Amino acid sequence: MKISRDELKDLMKNKLLSAGLKESDAEIASQILVYSDSRGWHSHGAVRVEYYSERIFKGGINTNPNIEFTQTGPCSGMVEGENGLGFTIAKFGMEKAIDLAKENGVAIVGMKHMSHSGSIGYYTEMARDQGLIGISMCQSDPMAVPYGGSQPYYGTNPIAISAPSKYGESMMFDMATTVQAWGKVLDKKSKGQSIPSDWAVDEEGRPTTDPHQVNALVPIAGPKGYGLMMMVDILSGLLLGVPFGAGVSSMYQDLSKGRDLGQLHIVIDPERFVGAEKFKEDMSTSLRELNEIAPAPGFDQVYYPGQRGKLREEKSNKEGIEIPDEIIEYLKSDKIHFDRYDGKNRFAE
Repeated sequence: MKISRDELKDLMKNKLLSAGLKESDAEIASQILVYSDSRGWHSHGAVRVEYYSERIFKGGINTNPNIEFTQTGPCSGMVEGENGLGFTIAKFGMEKAIDLAKENGVAIVGMKHMSHSGSIGYYTEMARDQGLIGISMCQSDPMAVPYGGSQPYYGTNPIAISAPSKYGESMMFDMATTVQAWGKVLDKKSKGQSIPSDWAVDEEGRPTTDPHQVNALVPIAGPKGYGLMMMVDILSGLLLGVPFGAGVSSMYQDLSKGRDLGQLHIVIDPERFVGAEKFKEDMSTSLRELNEIAPAPGFDQVYYPGQRGKLREEKSNKEGIEIPDEIIEYLKSDKIHFDRYDGKNRFAE
């Protein structure tokens, strides 16, 4: 069914409050979750609320952490999250990074011991809205094989970047480093359809077209995606002193324990380089030139990263957001969770 942005946000917030979050955390989480749904990234929206609620209720997200920022240099700092809500910790870390970048031109802020933080493009857009370039990356639990391997070692390990422009175009690039997300495999599985042979591998590391035989996802562009996965793991794992690689905690294995995840924000002030106004003017020119490129057969237009998501958001703000009936029914119910995620494998099965 279609539901307004405000009603969806309120339903999610109320459910997270009932699970045990305090008011400020539930407000931040619901804001970021509805941001994802409004842009069509439903894998990081309302569908996640039951999982978060179960983890909160079972103690795997600290509802009263002492979140502390330590500035480690003129342009660097660390946030200790005490396994609190990932949304709150990532937002807090970006606020600190923005302040440092405004003062010193660049900033790198790491966040450690946190839970899942949702769509990381949200945090880069915080920097963009302040006239800064924002970059973010984070770990996720192992579900992708290294290039040439047969067993998972890295997660989907996403990377995002946003940049300001003269006319306020919504440029934002947010990508996983796997060819396809598990949600797409699950969709094919539920429909009894096969998957392309370059999406995933079976237990022996062989490409498979059978979604029932998937043991792990594969990196984008083979060794290139593998290298990007490693880069994210180095910068948001090893660099921050949290578990890395195959040691990154499972999203579902034990919902009573904190996940100890890491995330890294990088913020750059264009004023310290080419100059803020020159950068924004050239950014708008670049985006316009991309839109003006003649489309290839089968395409209606060349879009810049983030443009289609923003168009979907504008449409959903007017017409409502399409959310499956069962999710709305859950959000409106008195049930905190249905005990469906604890103890499951990396694919929530």
